[in-house]
Amino acid sequence: MFIIANLLISVAKMADIALTLYMYMVIGRAIISWVNPDPYNPIVSFLYRATEPALARLRRVIPYMGGLDLAPMALILAIIFVQNFLIHSLLEIGLRMKLGGHL
Repeated sequence: MFIIANLLISVAKMADIALTLYMYMVIGRAIISWVNPDPYNPIVSFLYRATEPALARLRRVIPYMGGLDLAPMALILAIIFVQNFLIHSLLEIGLRMKLGGHL
């Protein structure tokens, strides 16, 4: 049983790191959008390709606010929610399994 517990704990930690990195990419994309970046720059291109699918879905749902894009903020809040709810729940399940349910 400890093998499954260790697997859950490591998956939760890896997912937490991945979500944190993605959140920083969204923040970087938002900061870069304040200036006029070179679209051929590889970093700008990577940030655009990595974040645009999630941001485009949110832009369809969030109403237009007259030039103010709230999609990055909504995505960051969604990432924080997933980290605090799902990832921590997975981690706690793994720890309870490891300690035999005596938490």
